[in-house]
Amino acid sequence: MKTEIYRAGLALLAAAALTAGVARGSDGDGWFEVTVTNITRGEIFTPVLVASHGHGVRLFGLGEPAGDGLEQLAEGGDTGPLAAELKAAGALDVVTAGGVLPPGQSVTLKVRRDRRHGYLSVAAMLVPSNDAFFAVNGLRGPRHHSRTVLSPAYDAGTEDNDELCVSIPGPPFICAGEGFSAGGGEGYVYIHPGIQGSGDLVAAQHDWRNPVARIRIRASDD
Repeated sequence: MKTEIYRAGLALLAAAALTAGVARGSDGDGWFEVTVTNITRGEIFTPVLVASHGHGVRLFGLGEPAGDGLEQLAEGGDTGPLAAELKAAGALDVVTAGGVLPPGQSVTLKVRRDRRHGYLSVAAMLVPSNDAFFAVNGLRGPRHHSRTVLSPAYDAGTEDNDELCVSIPGPPFICAGEGFSAGGGEGYVYIHPGIQGSGDLVAAQHDWRNPVARIRIRASDD
């Protein structure tokens, strides 16, 4: 009788260990719900890109040259090339908002996550500007509950800040220039100094003081 009880106990322990192993194996799978709020007074965000990926993936390094994908996002708001680069780097999920984000407004996007892809990157261009953008750059996402971070505006260093509408894309009521243009700029990513009012842009309407974006990240299973 004692032998049978002992064997039954071992079976229960084995089953419990197997169940725990399955639970641990699925821990981390689910979604990141990312809510971006434009906290500037006079800048519009181009469609926001959100990506979930593994450790070591980043959009840029301060003081380093911007990649081609980031250059096209920062100058013209085009998320396609950057999304392709992230997917090539092994991103699990990359999504882009369906429209622009005006001052004071928010947009929420969801990307998949798992144990190997628990990091997030988020980015969009600030319009009007030559090559300003905000970003979350390879941040470890929360495994439970939520986390909120603030982003300053960065300068991609890929276009001169002439503040002339001929070289700035955007809504026709502000500027409707060419957007992306190869060459020019400082050659590295740095903290953007804001709108100076040196060209067609009026600093009183479009300048900002950092931060420019609030990003709330919530982990969910559905």
